[in-house]
Amino acid sequence: MDLKFEVSGRINRPVEDVFEAVADPAKLSSYFTTGGAKGRLETGATVTWDFHDFPGAFPVHVVEVEPNKRIVLKWGGEDGSTATLVTMRFEPTDDGRTIVSIAEEGWPSTEDGLKNSYGNCMGWSQMICAMKAWVEHGINLRDGMYA
Repeated sequence: MDLKFEVSGRINRPVEDVFEAVADPAKLSSYFTTGGAKGRLETGATVTWDFHDFPGAFPVHVVEVEPNKRIVLKWGGEDGSTATLVTMRFEPTDDGRTIVSIAEEGWPSTEDGLKNSYGNCMGWSQMICAMKAWVEHGINLRDGMYA
């Protein structure tokens, strides 16, 4: 069993604005990383993401960044054996919006792997919704959602 998924949504802003909402740690902290993000997403960097609902900051390894197009991350499994690969794509539309797609893969084919993949699928779906609300309207959907 190959555990992987992809979620997507449209955001009513130009691709540059949507990309920066993820790459810039101050912006990402405004709607997603409730405990804060440290470090800009750039190829080869290791940044830190912290969430109040999942205590403890953890490292995110940036595999590749193509500005305004794609961000590839690896996270989890500090020994490398259980790390998953996250690929975010940013696609401009003809009407000035942006399609954001987030795919994740690499969980072990176990009961825990399946459970964790479902949890992350939910989390990335919520991240896209939170990003849409924040980028379009300045509203933080995560504020108080989990605590």
